[in-house]
Amino acid sequence: MKKKAALQLKAHVKIGEKVIIISGREKGKIGLVKKILKQKNRLIIEGINIGVKHIKPTRPGQNGEIKRIEFPIHSSNVSLYQE
Repeated sequence: MKKKAALQLKAHVKIGEKVIIISGREKGKIGLVKKILKQKNRLIIEGINIGVKHIKPTRPGQNGEIKRIEFPIHSSNVSLYQE
């Protein structure tokens, strides 16, 4: 069986532009685009959609940690912000 090719859409925003979240839990917040994930049609926005990632220790004697990182948000949920 063949895999279906994911549809890649051209991003309507660029890295470094200010965007406003138009839907979802973070609605109304403003942030800068840090990274664009074209394969999944998602964006990573500075200070938006922060989640917790638990990291196990990889070696004996090393401590595990809890990191707060920005997770991607779908590009259809953002709009270019104009002041």
